[in-house]
Amino acid sequence: MKAQPTLAGPREARTFRAVSVAEKQQSLVDLFGAIPDSQEKLSAIVEWSKRVPRLPASARTAENRVPGCVSPVWVVIEPLKNSTTRVHADAESPVVRALVCALAEIYHGAHSDDIVATEPSLLDKLGLTTSLSITRRNGLVAVRHRIRETVRATLAT
Repeated sequence: MKAQPTLAGPREARTFRAVSVAEKQQSLVDLFGAIPDSQEKLSAIVEWSKRVPRLPASARTAENRVPGCVSPVWVVIEPLKNSTTRVHADAESPVVRALVCALAEIYHGAHSDDIVATEPSLLDKLGLTTSLSITRRNGLVAVRHRIRETVRATLAT
């Protein structure tokens, strides 16, 4: 088994400046892309996601739950005054949690326009999309839809 990269915790001691979705995706590709085996790569993402703070019970509401996901998934989106957006996600299943946390991470801190315009390519670039079940892929599409439409609605106001 090949050594895994050092897994820095996400969102640690971060000053909140807008970062493009492309930069965030590339950062995660750089972090996990060196792991050759898909299962090891997914395991590394699960380990990384354990450092993402869990949503409090008060945020695990029906309003924040994403329809279309088999496993319960919650997404909280907080638009900020500087046109950036905080995106937090959580799930009960460890693998689903890892995937939705990675998705949330690429949008967290980005400008609202960038969030609406940029589709995630992280899992494709990591070679993980084809190893996911159709229900997991559909769930991720539902999470992406929730993020995009919520941010789009805030831009309209």
